[in-house]
Amino acid sequence: MSNPSNLKYTASHEWVRSEADGTVTIGITQHAQELLGDMVFVEAPTAGRKLKAKEECAVVESVKAAADVYAPVSGEVTATNSDLDSSPENINNDPYGAWIFKMKPDNAADVAALLDAAAYQAVVDSEAH
Repeated sequence: MSNPSNLKYTASHEWVRSEADGTVTIGITQHAQELLGDMVFVEAPTAGRKLKAKEECAVVESVKAAADVYAPVSGEVTATNSDLDSSPENINNDPYGAWIFKMKPDNAADVAALLDAAAYQAVVDSEAH
């Protein structure tokens, strides 16, 4: 499994991409979508919502289970991916392309402190044993 090196990750299986405008884009990792299976529903946080780091803010539902998605950092939601309303399977097809929401972090340093690809892979590997 390949975790793109240009992304940051959380131990709860979210990926985070820093954007040029200072926002971050968030989705769930390939590992998470493989564990969950075929996606049937995604509930994203609403734009304007203030989130605290590690707060439950979205839900992804698959044929197997529902899972919470957590805010990787504190900040304000700026956008949600409305394509997932009608096509939640986009997450299965392209987990690193099918983002769930975007946010403006309160502190950019919090993003830098998230896991890199190698550290995230170590988390995944530790769960497998």
